[in-house]
Amino acid sequence: MKHAIFIFSISLLSVLFFSCNTFIPKPVKLGGSTQGTYYAITYYDKEGRNFQLAIDSILKDFDTVASMWVDSSIISKVNRNEITKVSNADFKNLYEKSFYIYEKSNGSFDPTVGPLVNAWGFGFTDRMKVDQHIVDSLMPVVGFNKVSFKDGILHKELMGIQFDFNAIAQGYSVDLLGNFFESKGIQNYLIDVGGEVLGKGRKPNGDEWQVGIEKPKDNAEYGESLEAIVKLEDKALATSGNYRKFYEEGGVRYSHTIDPKTGYPVQHSLLSVSVLADNCAFADGWATAFMVMGLDKSIEILGKDKSLDAYFIYSGTNNGELRTYFTEGFNEILVEDEE
Repeated sequence: MKHAIFIFSISLLSVLFFSCNTFIPKPVKLGGSTQGTYYAITYYDKEGRNFQLAIDSILKDFDTVASMWVDSSIISKVNRNEITKVSNADFKNLYEKSFYIYEKSNGSFDPTVGPLVNAWGFGFTDRMKVDQHIVDSLMPVVGFNKVSFKDGILHKELMGIQFDFNAIAQGYSVDLLGNFFESKGIQNYLIDVGGEVLGKGRKPNGDEWQVGIEKPKDNAEYGESLEAIVKLEDKALATSGNYRKFYEEGGVRYSHTIDPKTGYPVQHSLLSVSVLADNCAFADGWATAFMVMGLDKSIEILGKDKSLDAYFIYSGTNNGELRTYFTEGFNEILVEDEE
């Protein structure tokens, strides 16, 4: 009898001990502004730590590297030819990741396209009245193959060449925040910086993270209308589109996506593309590259590079109806699709 009571006591203590160790953490949600847009973060931490100050510090430090709106940033100094030696690891990583996509996309992704972006009115200078003469005058300072970065030394063939990492920097900043959380032992989180998203792990109940893909709509607010919902686990998702930044002149629509090869805004049926990749910098950069290339050429690239998946929204031939195309990898993560 005593033996039975002892076993029962041990069992009861085991249940109590097990219950204490199945504590389910509440989500920590943080948000703010950065890079001219928002950030929103959700993560699960058994200690319930609040990393708001650390996150803001990381993003502020990153601005001192890659923001052209910060006069003293590294990229601003490089563009003014004030420095040629750069030892900063983030600048080096941005350069190397950009060059990788530049080569793989056959030059469709090119961070030296800044002068053309500014001329067309989508940068930080006043819009010019662009004609073929203006384009021809700027094309000599466009081309990532005209620069080199070796042993920390930047070399430009022409002093007028400038860098613009905006098409990859936002995604890269998401990865920086992800690295921070990993360093703190946090493995379940969702980071969203201006629509560029990284989802790691799952929620405590086993549910995957879910994010939306916007339906292209002129001048739409973020999240106003969704085309599809996808689930993310240990993947990054970035979207690029021509439906938010554009202007019309003389009955012609000019989008902010500039083709580095022609010097002109792209003119094709592709409205937006969302790219799924292992890191957000690549997802961000490739989304821009695909927007430059258009649907058919993008599909060719995806047929060769199995590390990427994409969801395309384009204008059909019948009264501009929206149509979609997505790779098999995207089909596996779709929760809801309007098609």
